[in-house]
Amino acid sequence: MLFALGINQNFFDLPSDRTGEVWVAFSGFLTEMREMPGVEVLGDMDDDAHQVGPSEGWPWTAFVLADVADQPMVRAVCNLLRTTDVGDGTYKLWKYAKIEARMGRPLTVREDVKLPA
Repeated sequence: MLFALGINQNFFDLPSDRTGEVWVAFSGFLTEMREMPGVEVLGDMDDDAHQVGPSEGWPWTAFVLADVADQPMVRAVCNLLRTTDVGDGTYKLWKYAKIEARMGRPLTVREDVKLPA
């Protein structure tokens, strides 16, 4: 499972003394994600050194590669972004970031494909 995360313009519009609240919320989101049953985070990558400004789509700002038990758990991870408080809880993390999940099967020949002899 690949979770792609993008930071939006709302984050960049914040006064510099308020961006720390979003960073704390984002760190809490990642910690809570790692602690979810059925989610094993294999690695993450933040590309903020090579991408400047908001991510409306590809290329994303950050990625999390995880082994996730099933689709309902993938949905739960995505929903976590909607429910994570920023600062006093007036806003949720999804005001400042977005998440997209990529699910797939192992990259192998499907059983229904006939291979040449």
